This record gives sequence, structure tokens and C-alpha cells, in this order.
Amino acid sequence: QLQLVESGGGLVQPGGSLRLSCVASRFALGYYAIGWFRQAPGKEREGVSCISGSGGSTNYVDSVKGRFTISRDNAKNTVYLQMNSLKPEDTATYYCAASYQCRLATQYEFDYWGQGTQVTVSS
Repeated sequence: QLQLVESGGGLVQPGGSLRLSCVASRFALGYYAIGWFRQAPGKEREGVSCISGSGGSTNYVDSVKGRFTISRDNAKNTVYLQMNSLKPEDTATYYCAASYQCRLATQYEFDYWGQGTQVTVSS
């Protein structure tokens, strides 16, 4: 079974940057599309970004376009989420998940999930 582990979260000031990593084990990550999701306390989990298995296509929720960049290095079995110009509303637990398509609105199609990494944006 594919296993995913997120890392890179932490505390950052508004306007700062973080790079999250999602590392896969047991299976080659290149077979999967990888989505990033986030959930803040008391809020619904939302899709943030997704990248196809080859890295040839990406998508983003409107609120992060121009600030976040998703990328992958399949040789390292790793997907990254570079987060720039962070805002307090970006504060959440961030999860990566694997599927075969980048359809962030249908979270049930993502069969494999990591444990999450906490991102806190505060002055």
C-alpha cells in the first residue's frame, strides 16, 4: 500500500514562505496524481492544488493562485508545495493525497493520505 508522509510545516509570519514535501514509500509516486488539501479548525477540508503523475499538468484553488506552486520529483518520490506570500487564512493542517486524477472537488477519489503537517501563519 502506498504510504505518504508530509513535512515542512511550521510557524511563519505573514508574507513569508514555506515549502511542504510529500514523500511516498512502497510504490513509485509517478503512478499517481498528488493533491494537497488543507483543513483549519472548525472549517471544511478543501483542495489546494494537484499535480498529474507526470507533472505535466497542475491546478490550484483560486485563493492560492500566484502564491503557491506545486511540483514533483518522481526520482525522489516527492511532491512539493512551495507556498509564498503566506496569509493568516492559509493556517491549516496540510495533507497530501494520491489518486489517478486531479479532481480536488471529489476527495473520496484520493485513496491514500498522509498524516498532515501544520502550517501556522501569524505575526
